[in-house]
Amino acid sequence: MDWKKTDWKKVLMYSSFAAGAALFLSGRKPAGLAAAGIGLATLASRHPEKFEEIWRRMPEYLDKGSQFIETAAGFLEQIKEQAEQAAEEAAETGLHIAQGGRS
Repeated sequence: MDWKKTDWKKVLMYSSFAAGAALFLSGRKPAGLAAAGIGLATLASRHPEKFEEIWRRMPEYLDKGSQFIETAAGFLEQIKEQAEQAAEEAAETGLHIAQGGRS
C-alpha cells in the first residue's frame, strides 16, 4: 500500500463510524456518539454536499430510527411475556408432577 496516496480523511471517517457503532453497541454510548461525531465532522469537511443532504433528511432518519426502536421494543416485550408465561406453565407442571400427579 502506498501510504503517500492514502486518503486519510476517508480512513478517519470510516474508522470513526465503525468505532462509534462498536462502542454504542457495547453500551459505551457517550464514547460511541463522540466517535461518530468525529466521522460526521470529517464527512462534512470532505463532502459538504453529502452532509447537507444528510442534514436535510435528518427528520426522516430520526423518524425511521424511532419506528425501528419501537418495533424492536414491542418484539422484546412479546418475547418477555411469552417467557414469563412459559415459566409459569413450567412451574405449574412441575408442581403438579411434584404432587404425584394429584390435582
